[in-house]
Amino acid sequence: MARTALSLVVDRFKALAHPARLRMMAMLGLGDLCVCQLTAVLRLAPSTVSAHLAALRRGGLVGERKVGRWVYYHLEPEGERLLAQLREELTGDPQIAQDAALVGKLRCIDPQVLCDADLDLSRLGLLAPQLKR
Repeated sequence: MARTALSLVVDRFKALAHPARLRMMAMLGLGDLCVCQLTAVLRLAPSTVSAHLAALRRGGLVGERKVGRWVYYHLEPEGERLLAQLREELTGDPQIAQDAALVGKLRCIDPQVLCDADLDLSRLGLLAPQLKR
């Protein structure tokens, strides 16, 4: 069954209606990232990150490509267009700025190194260790 324009627009807005997904969009606006990089920055369970990425894919905002054992995500043209509209509102947000700084550092690290560190950015010296509660 073909998707209607209405269902696609609804899926787009649903995809944008969560802080983690907006953070992902902003990070992907800086360039392609593998799932492990997104997971490490967001500090969420891999299954949660996958569910968020699925919502963004349903909305036609992101796409994926496989390179060896890694799956990289990128913004689709509609995702780029919507992010451009949101960029001014997101500028200056401390979380978006922190994410961008981490993404810049992660681009210098091989995904295998990140996975070997169990996606723990503090083990790589990129973040202070989280306090145990």
